[in-house]
Amino acid sequence: MSTLSKQLTTVLSQIEQAASAANREKHEIKLLAVSKTKPIAQIKMAYAAGQRLFGENYVQEGIEKIQALSQDADIVEPIEWHFIGPLQSNKTKPVAEHFNWVQSIDRLKIAQRLSDQRPAHLSPLNICLQVNISGEASKSGTTLSQVIELASQVSALPRLKLRGIMAIPQATDDENILNNSFQQLHRLYLQLQQTYPEMDTLSMGMSGDMIPAIANGSSMVRVGTAIFGARDYSA
Repeated sequence: MSTLSKQLTTVLSQIEQAASAANREKHEIKLLAVSKTKPIAQIKMAYAAGQRLFGENYVQEGIEKIQALSQDADIVEPIEWHFIGPLQSNKTKPVAEHFNWVQSIDRLKIAQRLSDQRPAHLSPLNICLQVNISGEASKSGTTLSQVIELASQVSALPRLKLRGIMAIPQATDDENILNNSFQQLHRLYLQLQQTYPEMDTLSMGMSGDMIPAIANGSSMVRVGTAIFGARDYSA
């Protein structure tokens, strides 16, 4: 077993243990392997170990990986590709054409472009609204006060399917601050579900905070470093 396979197995075990501690079933939490800046060879190793959901932050890099792996004979079952990075309006078309999910919608203009540009032969694009729960100027995301209206607007777009919300809480060692953020997100998610019962995804929790995220209701954790190792941004 490769080091990557062992690390993936460890993460899955941690998810199962966190679910059990929260009196939840492990199948309630999906693992999104964040493969940004990682080579195709490593994605294939994770795929061979059973991983099927992958997240990319950069449009060009993500498209190149999707196109290459779609032609790879070793990829028998389809990969589910999630775009999880900030998205500029001039880059929506390739994302609409190639990805299965976009988790980083924080304004109507981007959602409208994705809906208009989603090819008719593909199923509607799955959407999560990104919420800037900690109000940090350096982070993308809509505010708590604006997300209700944005959800209404996005849910009306014909080629999109509103699936949930996503957030990246403030990086902190203070468990109370972290748990408070996760609890706010969970309450918001349940509130939105009352209006949009098809919503089934609360995407929160990463390598460093997935355990408290699962304890507070996360249904999808986005894990990169714990699976693939530290990223190299020098290239």
